[in-house]
This record gives sequence, C-alpha cells and structure tokens, in this order.
Amino acid sequence: MRRYHKHYHSSGHVWQGRFKAFPIEEDEHLLTVLRYVERNALRAEFVRRAEKWRWSSLWAWQAESVPPYLDAGPVPRPARWVEYVNTPLTDAELARLRRSVERGTPFGGAEWMERTAKRLGLEASVRPRGRPRKAEK
Repeated sequence: MRRYHKHYHSSGHVWQGRFKAFPIEEDEHLLTVLRYVERNALRAEFVRRAEKWRWSSLWAWQAESVPPYLDAGPVPRPARWVEYVNTPLTDAELARLRRSVERGTPFGGAEWMERTAKRLGLEASVRPRGRPRKAEK
C-alpha cells in the first residue's frame, strides 16, 4: 500500500470511491443499467461493436456455450438485445443513471423510487442537494 501511494502520490484506501451501489427496479430500468455496463468498451472506443469486447458479459452471451457463472437475471433481455446495446443511451438516460450512481438514488419509476428510498432510508438521495431556497414574501 505504501509503495502504491508513494508511486501515485496518493493517500487513503486504494479502492475508495471506485465501486458504487444503488437499488434498481427490476424492469426496463435494469435493462438500461445492463445496457450501460455492456456498452463500456464501446463507449471507451476499445471496439467498434460492444459484443466484440471479449471480457464483457455481452460477448459471453454470444458464445456457443454460455459460461455457468452468468445468470440471465430477473428481467429477460429483448430479442434484439445486441443491437439495443450498440445504440447509444439518450442524454436523459445517461443523466438519470449517473445521478443514481453519484448519489445512491434508487433507479426506477417515480413511485417505485419514492417507496424504495423511504424503505431503505435513502430519502436524502432523492431530494435536491443544498439548502432549500428561501420562500419569497
């Protein structure tokens, strides 16, 4: 650890801030998150098509025999999933997803988000940041 910090002129935990977690509704919102993750290599311009990145789950799903460590998950992927993954997310999708990543806000429909935030004690993550504005007189 000391050697790492000395080399990179850093301090603290090496993996601090690296991994994030937030609740996701098990519907099209989960598919949006999976699509975002499976597009990472394409977004970084490592490949021209997402399924060509050998170290991704999308590549593994295309293999003749799917590895036993992959689970289909609770939401079935659409028939044209690979094409969908290769289509960029909209600015609105990216903004909502990044907000959830940064603040730990539940990612889903409005009602589901409110219920989930209340149930998990995450109400602060769905409120705007900062001090509330003063009421005008």
